[in-house]
Amino acid sequence: MLIGASATAQRNATGTFKQFPLPNPGSGPTTIAVAPDGTLWFTEAAGNRIGRMAQDGSGLKEFDLPHPGSAPRIITVGSDGNFWFSEHLGNRMGRITHTGIITEFDIPTPSSQPRATALGRDGNVWFGEFAGGKIGRVTPEGAITEFPIPTPNSGPRALAAGPDGNIWFSEFHASKIGRMTMDGKVTEFDLPRPNSGPGDITAGADGSMWFVELNGRMDDRVVDGNRVARITLDGKVTEFPIPSTSGSPINIAVGPDRNIWFTKAGRLGRVTPDGVITEFEVPTPNSGPTGLTAGSDRRPPDQLIDKLWFTESAGNKLAYLEFK
Repeated sequence: MLIGASATAQRNATGTFKQFPLPNPGSGPTTIAVAPDGTLWFTEAAGNRIGRMAQDGSGLKEFDLPHPGSAPRIITVGSDGNFWFSEHLGNRMGRITHTGIITEFDIPTPSSQPRATALGRDGNVWFGEFAGGKIGRVTPEGAITEFPIPTPNSGPRALAAGPDGNIWFSEFHASKIGRMTMDGKVTEFDLPRPNSGPGDITAGADGSMWFVELNGRMDDRVVDGNRVARITLDGKVTEFPIPSTSGSPINIAVGPDRNIWFTKAGRLGRVTPDGVITEFEVPTPNSGPTGLTAGSDRRPPDQLIDKLWFTESAGNKLAYLEFK
């Protein structure tokens, strides 16, 4: 059930987790999104499937992708009511209906490695091409347009819709955050440190954009991040170091309490608007928590559910953290 933003202000994490194992071993659940009816939809990168499940664990159904080895990565609800997802190794954008019918659309740039997806205010789904160095846009009918990023080989790793109506994205190789208008005009903002490795990004409840800075060896580079950062809509960046030193933050989202939350090795992290970070150990330490959501779905948070759902890629489970 979706709840209005104002109703979530006083919710607090209870520290109670609930896990749901997936039936096929090694599925590698990666990211998760919430439908308007509260149903969960998720990608299985290793299993090459899209999954659907009710929040009580019932009604689980998995849908195989047409092409093997497509590695579905990020999933988001589109303006057409269907779910859209990137095929990281298949070089396609996919669309799945509520009955499980899948349609795929080839990306013009070869081997572009699409990753992040987000619904834009124009009603189209936007996506980043990590290897292609471009931001793409796909209409509900499947027409794709690509927009180059000014900095070559910038590595757009993640993107999200901002409260200003623009698409904001991280440039992993360039240590920049980019902002793109609906007509493809790009503004880039340098981060304070040249090897910070910006990754997943989302719109915060405070009207700013928040993102993680990865840590260690990622995509054939060693980066020195291990931070959560905030960038205002005019480009001012503030970084907050994560207390735990091992592992790397992976994904980021607004939680039911309207704070920022992130996944990291064996834990979930909470970040308050003033940058105070608290970490919570998940029940299975080596489960590899990856994607997480409370319904904001990489767009400005307007409706959130009362659970913070996340995938456990290594543990082959879906799970949630309870809020009261």
